[in-house]
Amino acid sequence: MPETPSIVALDPRSLSAATPALAEILNACVHGGASVGFVLPYDAVKGRAFWSEKTAPALAAGTRVVLIAKLGEAIAGSVQLNLDTMPNQPHRADVMKLMIDPRYRRRGLARALMTAIEGEAISARRWLLTLDTAGEAAERLYHSLGYVRVGAIPFYARDPLVDRFDATTIMYKDLRSRLDEARPPA
Repeated sequence: MPETPSIVALDPRSLSAATPALAEILNACVHGGASVGFVLPYDAVKGRAFWSEKTAPALAAGTRVVLIAKLGEAIAGSVQLNLDTMPNQPHRADVMKLMIDPRYRRRGLARALMTAIEGEAISARRWLLTLDTAGEAAERLYHSLGYVRVGAIPFYARDPLVDRFDATTIMYKDLRSRLDEARPPA
């Protein structure tokens, strides 16, 4: 019987403790060809720098939510929600960096993380989620979760493994119906 993941929201201290494992997951994802913002050559040192220099300050400032999926004591994946939007976008947030350790894929972790990050968005009163993705499998997952494909931008980002520029797909999900359900009765 498959193990049920636990989804945990990190605070600055727990992010610091999780950084070595998260850096290894990021490293494995980049080496596996995931389009998560980095290109080869890439190593865990760069991964630790991403978590400590980019993610940690945003988490400490309250403009980022970081969730991890754990199987037992192992960190198996993560996702982020960027709440740092302009003043005219208080209703919106960006889903970022959904990453599953290649050893733990095909176990429902990405779906569990996405469901949990949507709950975090509702808690933050953010009802319009946007994301970009490169890859048919990821796009299928997001579509199955109710995300709508807006379109593709060609030549958006460099491929992590080879010297070429790939397209990205822009998607969104409207959570207003869940926001209304989460509102306390008057």
